[in-house]
Amino acid sequence: MSTHFGGRTLARSQALQLLFQAEANSRAVLDVLDGEYALSQGPLDDYARRLALGADECRPDLDAVIETRSTGWSVARMNAVDRNLLRLALYEMLNVDEVDISVTIDECVELAKAYGTDESSRFVNGILGRVADDLDAGVDVVAAARERVASAAEEPVAEPDPAEGEDA
Repeated sequence: MSTHFGGRTLARSQALQLLFQAEANSRAVLDVLDGEYALSQGPLDDYARRLALGADECRPDLDAVIETRSTGWSVARMNAVDRNLLRLALYEMLNVDEVDISVTIDECVELAKAYGTDESSRFVNGILGRVADDLDAGVDVVAAARERVASAAEEPVAEPDPAEGEDA
C-alpha cells in the first residue's frame, strides 16, 4: 500500500498493524513486539506501542462494547481490519484523555478508508458514533456492555418445538 501517514495517524496505523498481526497469529501484542513484526512505515512510535498494548489488554471489554453497538454483526464475523480498528479507536476514546473523541473517530475513519473495504469507513464511523453519543450522555459504556453481555448469557435458550418440524 502506498499510503503515507505521519504523527499520531502513523502511530494509529502502526498500532492497527500490530493488533492485526497479533490476532492473525493468535498471540498477544506483547509477544508480537518481543519477536519479529512488520510495519509499513517504521520505526515503531511510542504512542503506537501504548495504543496496541492497551487495546490488547482491554480486548474483552472492547469486544463487549463493539458487540452491543453492532447491529446484526458479531465481533467474530467482522472484517479483521474493521474489528481491530474498532478496538484501537475504542481504547483511545475510553483511555486517552489528551485526544478528543471526534479526532479519534475522524482518524480511524481515514484508516478504515485506507486499509478496509469499501464499506469499512461507514461501518466504523457508525459504531464509533454510537459509542461517542453514549459517552456524551454520561454512559459508562464498558459497564453497560458487560451487563448486557451477562444478561444475554443468562437468558434461557428456547428449545425447538418438535412438532414444528413435522408435516401436518
